[in-house]
Amino acid sequence: MFSKILIANRGEIACRVIKTARRMGIRTVAVYSEADAEARHVRLADEAVCIGPAPVRESYLLGERILDAARRTGAEAVHPGYGFLSENAGFAEACAAAGVVFIGPPASAIRAMGSKSAAKQLMEQAAVPLTPGYHGDDQTPAFLNAQADAIGYPVLIKAAAGGGGKGMRLVERSGDFLAALASCQREAASSFGDDRVLVEKYITRPRHIEIQVFADALGNCVYLFERDCSVQRRHQKVLEEAPAPGMTPARRRQIGEAAVAAAKAVGYVGAGTVEFIASSTFAQDGSFYFMEMNTRLQVEHPVTEMITGQDLVEWQLRVASGEPLPLRQDALAIRGHAIEARIYAEDAGRGFLPSTGRLVHLVPPAESLNVRIDTGVEQGDEITPHYDPMIAKLIVWDADRAAALARMRQALADYRIVGVTANVDFLSRLVACPAFADADLDTGLIERSRDFLFPEQAQPPRDAFLVATVAELLREQAGARAATVRSGDPHSPWSLHDGWRLNLQARRTVTWRVGDALSEVAVAYAGDGWRLTLAGETVLARGHVPETGPFAGQLAIELDDRRLVASVVALAEKQAQKRHVFLNGATWVVERDDPLHLVAAGGAQGGGLTAPMPGKVVALLATPGQRVEKGAPLLILEAMKMEHTITAPKNGTLQGFRYAAGDQVADGAELVDFAGDD
Repeated sequence: MFSKILIANRGEIACRVIKTARRMGIRTVAVYSEADAEARHVRLADEAVCIGPAPVRESYLLGERILDAARRTGAEAVHPGYGFLSENAGFAEACAAAGVVFIGPPASAIRAMGSKSAAKQLMEQAAVPLTPGYHGDDQTPAFLNAQADAIGYPVLIKAAAGGGGKGMRLVERSGDFLAALASCQREAASSFGDDRVLVEKYITRPRHIEIQVFADALGNCVYLFERDCSVQRRHQKVLEEAPAPGMTPARRRQIGEAAVAAAKAVGYVGAGTVEFIASSTFAQDGSFYFMEMNTRLQVEHPVTEMITGQDLVEWQLRVASGEPLPLRQDALAIRGHAIEARIYAEDAGRGFLPSTGRLVHLVPPAESLNVRIDTGVEQGDEITPHYDPMIAKLIVWDADRAAALARMRQALADYRIVGVTANVDFLSRLVACPAFADADLDTGLIERSRDFLFPEQAQPPRDAFLVATVAELLREQAGARAATVRSGDPHSPWSLHDGWRLNLQARRTVTWRVGDALSEVAVAYAGDGWRLTLAGETVLARGHVPETGPFAGQLAIELDDRRLVASVVALAEKQAQKRHVFLNGATWVVERDDPLHLVAAGGAQGGGLTAPMPGKVVALLATPGQRVEKGAPLLILEAMKMEHTITAPKNGTLQGFRYAAGDQVADGAELVDFAGDD
């Protein structure tokens, strides 16, 4: 077994590998970019080496620098994680040439499966079912358009060297094909350095079923059952679970053996995932088609670990060091049900736009045998525009799917994130939506459940304003007590913040703003509490912060005869005193409206359009002086390797662009001069 390994990755997967390596007594070396100098994986590793500036092409994608770090630190092997160089055959070969073990499959297997087109030709020879489509070398736009016409719409355009949903477009009709192809090729070139694509028939209501396979160098190969990864947005997975709902033992064996055949066809060694697309009736009729093979550990591997009781990173290390597989097929069994939710810094209500910023407040649910958190960040860390905006993977396990769903709902309700926009509330709605709860799964679930998942923005409930007010009053009391202790006369009654008045009852008003709406809470001090009046209704409120017990550090609040547990985080943001209220599994943001400290609201005036985050302008889609209608595409901004289309906010005239294609822009930069008709 290795004594020291280098992890050629960052974030949660680097932390995940370090955890297993440490348990096995293996020392670890982290590599990091200048932007990641204080990152969690750097803090956890035994040693760390800086390999370059923030852009991945100047750091994490530079194999020679990573191998130089391995030589300098005496690392015997390199674990590539996922993404970056994990499926780079040239890097695997370079490791071998340098005498460093690549903890992954042979370069020949990576190369065979690295091209979706070539892989499908291999699978056809191995009698693995394939989706109808074009997988050839002719990349002429007109030719590809003709192939799509012959296949029949809808079709999927997919990056031949791609993965993770990048470089993929669904095309419903022939007239949209060329524009979708150009966008797909740009994204593929940016993400993978290869703009080649393939075109396939789009399966209506498809399920995404993938099989975890593992092979050693001695000829043994097993499958560790399936994962259902059908719940996706923009072709990227959001929820994953194992085993797949509705799967029969016969179907499981059928698709598992097909995955093993695929792995053996390329002489596979190590951890891999064979992905299949199946009809929504797969469990009954058995129709499934090979999609691709990921020659690495998958993001969603924890759900497989939870149902099998196996540590797949340990398996990787043992196989890479020359040992046989720890278990044979007949020794593997499924126990219970596991679900994984990807916690991202993104705004689900704005097309899943990534969010950047500092994690001012980050409190995940407590880990246990049933709840697991895989993360690469901690409170105070930064989510930057340079890398994937994942905050954590939340994994739950229980005896069956219904119990696991209940675990997931509670765990999401316990998550507290402030500083970036996160998708926790969206995930809470997703696991509660009828389609997912009933296991009515396909890759279009989010879109067909849109009304449930994206409700109209509602005003916070009455309790949210009351809780925010109690938290504010307690915060003021704590501040007054601290000031009293620091003063020269800590026992002075003038330093108390108890609302005492001579012959009168102290009263005041706390006003909250949500958008343009104001909510006033009248406060009357009442001994050990307050009488709060909102919209004509009065309650007696008390509150404290328990120091021990299951709700330690949260707010325990009484409103008349009701008791609530909540959290309120105060954050000064862009001159606004915001309060993030976590209550009953939902998050509400309210702003303290203080007439003594009014500040004019900032923002663009006169119809300019701004960049929602740092990125690069990749295409201008209109002409200065052109009249456009509301929703018309104006330009395409690439951020975090995904394309975002900036559209006209209303009918009007495009007066001009402030940036050219290829220009880098900052968050909030004015992109377009636009004059609306009004």
